[in-house]
Amino acid sequence: HAEAARLYRLAADQGDASAQHNLGGCYCQGTGVDVDHTEAVRWFRLAADQGLADAQCDLGVCYHDGTGVGQDHIEAVRLYR
Repeated sequence: HAEAARLYRLAADQGDASAQHNLGGCYCQGTGVDVDHTEAVRWFRLAADQGLADAQCDLGVCYHDGTGVGQDHIEAVRLYR
């Protein structure tokens, strides 16, 4: 799993939205890296800002639950739309 996270990081650093989203998932679940919800939100946001719907949804869940960010239901709904 650590190798997958490393490869996602290489692609994510180059701006690949799918890799950014996947890396966010790694940080959220502790797959190949230590759990770090703040870092997960950072990567989800980068991918969401590029229009990746799955990242927008996952970022919305973070805002809904207050995981890695302050809870904000209005922002969660905005991201879900």
